[in-house]
Amino acid sequence: MCRKRQISISTNALHPLVFWAQTREQITLKVDLKDANAALFNATEKYLKFSSKGYGACGFNEYKFDLHFYDSIYKEQCSYRITDNKVEFVIKKYEYKWWPRLIAAPQKPHWLRIDFDRWRTEDEMIDDEKPRNIMEDYSKEFVRVQKEELGYLKESAKKVYLIFYNLFQFIGYLYILIVMGVLYYRDGIMSMPKTYESVGKAMKFCQLLQYLEVLHPIFGYTKGGALMPFFQVMGRNFILFVMVELEERMQTKPVIFYVFTIWSCIEIIRYPYYLTQLFKCEIFLLTWLRYSIWIPLYPMGILCEGIIIIRNLPYFEETKKLSVEFPNKLNLYFNMPAFMKIYLLFLILPGTYLVMSHMAKTRAKKLSGKHANSG
Repeated sequence: MCRKRQISISTNALHPLVFWAQTREQITLKVDLKDANAALFNATEKYLKFSSKGYGACGFNEYKFDLHFYDSIYKEQCSYRITDNKVEFVIKKYEYKWWPRLIAAPQKPHWLRIDFDRWRTEDEMIDDEKPRNIMEDYSKEFVRVQKEELGYLKESAKKVYLIFYNLFQFIGYLYILIVMGVLYYRDGIMSMPKTYESVGKAMKFCQLLQYLEVLHPIFGYTKGGALMPFFQVMGRNFILFVMVELEERMQTKPVIFYVFTIWSCIEIIRYPYYLTQLFKCEIFLLTWLRYSIWIPLYPMGILCEGIIIIRNLPYFEETKKLSVEFPNKLNLYFNMPAFMKIYLLFLILPGTYLVMSHMAKTRAKKLSGKHANSG
């Protein structure tokens, strides 16, 4: 009975405790396994497989583990040494740099731990003449390494958030486009005056959410700067919330149908492109559309936005909305129609040049690289 039980235990896939540390040049692993014998390991550029019999956390058994590394290693320069109470690996990195974590997956297995002692001796040169700073330096190193361990969850949480954000925005703009298309198919041009009534709330919600895209680069969720997204989001929301929302007579104009169509067409391509980048899936057609569709749509969008401002000028002159005239308690003066004319001037000349030149440079950078890779 005991013999059969021991055989059944030994056939289970048991994992030893594995402690790891790193320098810029190499990775060290310490396998907590005593009296290891019949040790076998196989290393590739990204994987390490190990199995051995010995005394671990579950007594004498066969222990195994597989590691899919975060980055490439030199498989020819992977060595190990067996002692009485552990197995030590020394693995040379393919590129000399710090890894944010050991394995590729963001979820760390429970049997993988950090070798804090080795990490301290490799990364810190502690002066023996300052013994009072040892605990302070160790605590700082401990906090730093713990943050790196949290990177497993942190990176995963960021990715999940960005996936849901881009997917939600894609669905939102697709919904707007579908509703407008169905109404136009049913009623023809008679549906245009009802555009804002039908999809105005959805458009306002999606546009407000785009302010998150200004915060993403600030908090390190995406690359790039926050200035260009800020100008683009503010420009659209000025048109939507000031020029259209505040003036009911503008809400029934056909130009609202056209500007909503242009905005939605841009976004139903942009957000799927971001999703493919998060999954590291390159689709050349989608990339080409992302960096080419703006060529006809951006000028058309700017033209429609300019028409909305021009059509609103007599309305704002008549109603004096948002204008502040003398006398008043704050002793301030603001003329909204004059501001609209100045805004229109900057929108048509410097604004158009700034956006178009930025997109042209980005397109040349992205698509030239794709052509080079495909060639």
